[in-house]
Amino acid sequence: MPPERLAAIEKVAERYAIAISPAMARLIAPDDPEDPIARQFVPDAAELAATPEEREDPIGDLAHSPVEGIVHRYLDRVLLKAVHVCPVYCRFCFRREMVGPQGLGTLAPEALDRAFAYIAAHPEIWEVILTGGDPLVLSARRLAELMRRLSAIPHVKIVRVHTRVPVVEPERVDGGMIEALKASGKAVYVALHANHPRELTDAARAACARLADAGIAMVSQSVLLRGVNDDPDVLADLMRAFVEARVKPYYLHHPDLAPGTSHFRLSIEEGRALVASLRGRISGLCQPTYILDIPGGHGKAAIGPDALRDAGEGRYEVSDFRGRVHSYPPDPAMG
Repeated sequence: MPPERLAAIEKVAERYAIAISPAMARLIAPDDPEDPIARQFVPDAAELAATPEEREDPIGDLAHSPVEGIVHRYLDRVLLKAVHVCPVYCRFCFRREMVGPQGLGTLAPEALDRAFAYIAAHPEIWEVILTGGDPLVLSARRLAELMRRLSAIPHVKIVRVHTRVPVVEPERVDGGMIEALKASGKAVYVALHANHPRELTDAARAACARLADAGIAMVSQSVLLRGVNDDPDVLADLMRAFVEARVKPYYLHHPDLAPGTSHFRLSIEEGRALVASLRGRISGLCQPTYILDIPGGHGKAAIGPDALRDAGEGRYEVSDFRGRVHSYPPDPAMG
């Protein structure tokens, strides 16, 4: 690695956490300076250049945190952030100011008790989303304990786990982890984060198969990233790879306004054009919802391309996947 690149990494490491798993390091093409895997995990000097619109808490977690470790933004669900460490640190992470060895760390037992007490005291909470950090860095014992505590709260019906582990450390998805995930007796969903089709290696697909075969449903989440997946063919291949691995495409996130991440961001117009290109190109099973997290903690908004325009008098104009416009209901004069 050139000395100037090493110097940049050292400067970035003074502010942000850095880690890459062996599985991801093996995927990097050392002779490709634009390698999309390296771009996600290897620090870049561009991370030290913040823009005026960027913010340390870009989606407003802290504004909706009634107790430590809980984010209650939507009525029927909460985030439970029991841990703030990850097996890898994405260079575009929207929680980059909170995660890592110098971040918020793991919830102390007393804070965890208060978090569970909050969930138990709010019967409107139907779903608990384990996030962080990456909750699957926890040992099977500690993960099982979290799940058992959720099992004791009758109004919680769904547990969703946001993770990169099946891709970046697939060997961790073993029998112990799977049994821990099932310990709550609730309906369990794993939301897998991957951004490039090369991440869905044979080992990653085998890890997904172990989860799916155990009855754990899987959905995907990806971030639309310049230099990683901002290409119609790459994006289509990623979504097909998810479906082949029995992971239902769910969210494609517009990049959040985290500090030092402007080099990853596309314009919304570029993103909408890319998402529109998927229509007709790949199966309906493969179509994600393009999402923007509104800065300030105002929640998610679907921002995909509009196919429908109100033409007045109960009529509409509808665009097909080729961009051709049709009337709905059809004009009787057209037969």
